[in-house]
Amino acid sequence: MTYTTPPQPPYKQLRRPVTDRMVAGVASGLGRYFAVDPTLVRVVFAVAGLLTGGLALLAYPIMWFLMPEEPAGAPAWPHPAQAPSPADGAQPAPPAYPPAA
Repeated sequence: MTYTTPPQPPYKQLRRPVTDRMVAGVASGLGRYFAVDPTLVRVVFAVAGLLTGGLALLAYPIMWFLMPEEPAGAPAWPHPAQAPSPADGAQPAPPAYPPAA
């Protein structure tokens, strides 16, 4: 029996999602990349903007320009806690050797 794993990029990709966005998807992309809630990223942007007199808000349009938009239909990077289940069509893990007694 041969087990194959689905192909994945060798690294996490910082991309702007097309579905979960408010303005340009920068905060949502950062939230997915760092596995935090995008609302928390938005609050950090707002607080940093207030504390720096608006200077930190220049980072948003720069990231908007530099972050690529994810292709339509591309899955979000999976979190380690969200392992695919067999109901999703995933292959079961190979048995461990030697078998546990």
